[in-house]
Amino acid sequence: MNPPTLPRQAPPPDGDAAPHPAEDRRHVVRRRWITAIIIVLLIGVPAGYLAISTQQSRESGRDKAARVGASTVRPGWPSKVQRSIYEVPIPPKAWRVGFLETNNWRTSRLFTAFSVTPADLDAFLTSVGTSRDALTQGEISISPHDSEVAGWSWSPKSNWYGTSLDQPNPRPTRDIMVDLTDPEVPKVYVVSTTVP
Repeated sequence: MNPPTLPRQAPPPDGDAAPHPAEDRRHVVRRRWITAIIIVLLIGVPAGYLAISTQQSRESGRDKAARVGASTVRPGWPSKVQRSIYEVPIPPKAWRVGFLETNNWRTSRLFTAFSVTPADLDAFLTSVGTSRDALTQGEISISPHDSEVAGWSWSPKSNWYGTSLDQPNPRPTRDIMVDLTDPEVPKVYVVSTTVP
């Protein structure tokens, strides 16, 4: 009697299996490289964008802090929006223009200073609803507190004229002073205050 024949078994997976041909190995290596590149791109590119945007945000924040942190009137023109909100229509040909905006939970103020020709002074006063006749000689219409914030001082040797223009909320109140020491080159100082 012959012994029973055992069924033929498949070879173990790693045992006697034929080695991968060389091009299969190259295919596996290439696939691993592609996978690595994709991972680097998926992680590296967003991280790069994040680093760049963080740096830009920091620089923007520093610029904003410099603007907000300004403690005295600095050279430059307030924006058209600021001039409109605070109702300070600086004549287009004014020079030595400077401004400072301050804000807190109670009030917002725009401090402006500029030099103009006599004709432009008259035009400015008319545009804000007043005239030279309404200016009072020797009147310091800008408060000591606002003068200190702006970095302005009022020399007794100068020929000062002042007035205050009150308006109902939400329109701003404007304190105006004009230095007419040199009548051909008037210097104008304005503090416009709004209450939210």
